[in-house]
Amino acid sequence: MTHILAVKAVVARELTKVFRQRARLISAMVRPMIWLLVIGSGVGSMLQGEQQAGYLSFLVPGIVAMTLLFAALLSALTLVYDKEFGVMRMMLIAPIPHYLIVIAKLIAAAITAMVQAILLLVILALIGLIEVKVALWLLLPALATAVCCAAIGGLIAAWSKTLDNFAVIMNFFIFPVFFLSGALYPVNQLPEMLKYVVLINPFSYGVDLMKHVVPTANSDFSIMTDITVLAVFSVMAISIACWRFSRESVHEPLFHRATGKK
Repeated sequence: MTHILAVKAVVARELTKVFRQRARLISAMVRPMIWLLVIGSGVGSMLQGEQQAGYLSFLVPGIVAMTLLFAALLSALTLVYDKEFGVMRMMLIAPIPHYLIVIAKLIAAAITAMVQAILLLVILALIGLIEVKVALWLLLPALATAVCCAAIGGLIAAWSKTLDNFAVIMNFFIFPVFFLSGALYPVNQLPEMLKYVVLINPFSYGVDLMKHVVPTANSDFSIMTDITVLAVFSVMAISIACWRFSRESVHEPLFHRATGKK
């Protein structure tokens, strides 16, 4: 029971910070709308008739997934922020397993990503790009994708000692993960070599899972394949991040200063 209360406390702390920054939530909608309306319309203008409107609908799962990816990775940044600025020292003193801190942070990251995805889906429904029914059905695959994205952020944060390190790794990592996921174009139209990259990219399966909900977005994998890959990767990534963080907290000076050990 103590462990559950500790996790809830950490999650509540992270979500309180997010909802206090309302401008952050609103500004987070700018990026996906630019991609959808500017880039989507630009590429769609090269198509004709129904294909043009169909391409915008095809982009919806990818743009929602992009929102989840950016939101979850930026939320996972708090793991590094707390380590660098000393907040983590107080958490490490608490009589709970250190891996629970990582799990709580990633739960908060997934919830933050879902909040931003819901806001985006509301906007898309209001402008008539998707039906309300489709937007509601998208929430389930979006949740699975949010957990996957939070797990990716946890992996990066676990190996980042400073904010600068996290930013460099994230910028190097985030765009290949997004572009090589089938978010902007069908996987079957990619060159053969790039198809293999898409296959080993776990984010691809989150995008594809959402494509199953949108009628105009043709999926590349089966629903069972998508769910299996997302579940296996998320469990493995979170486990590795927890192991790395627990190991680091024992061996690094940060932990010794927090507990007074020599």
